[in-house]
Amino acid sequence: MKKTLSIFRIMLIAFAAVVIGLKLYSWNAETLVGNAMPMPFGYGSAVVLSGSMETELSVNDLIIVHEEDDYKIGDIVVYQESSYLVVHRIIEIDGDMVTTKGDANNTADEPINKKNIKGMVVKSIPFIGVIVNFLKSGFGIVLIIAVAFLIPEMS
Repeated sequence: MKKTLSIFRIMLIAFAAVVIGLKLYSWNAETLVGNAMPMPFGYGSAVVLSGSMETELSVNDLIIVHEEDDYKIGDIVVYQESSYLVVHRIIEIDGDMVTTKGDANNTADEPINKKNIKGMVVKSIPFIGVIVNFLKSGFGIVLIIAVAFLIPEMS
């Protein structure tokens, strides 16, 4: 039992370190470079914040995004507009310009250049975004660290 608690404590501390590292990496990319979704190794993730893609994607779904060389009509893509991300479906392609629209929206978005697309949604995990957002919050990080240090150290 003592060894299990010690291993659990180490795992919590390691998990907290990874979360803090990812948070710092994201903060650096967003704040210093203006990149709302860093894509290390061609992959990124985000949490859906609106219902514009209902019923395909819902608020608080975690989405995994992959950089692609080319996109086609029907793909659900993530693009950066100013400092925020938009997750919509491609409805028209005209050369380098792409028009997207949220499945639940009545009107299409303004056309964007393909170079603004971060990637295509390759996986969605329902409701996990609530946990991700909590863990990325200051309170979530402090809670993980506090629990890790409150577990009695076993020798």
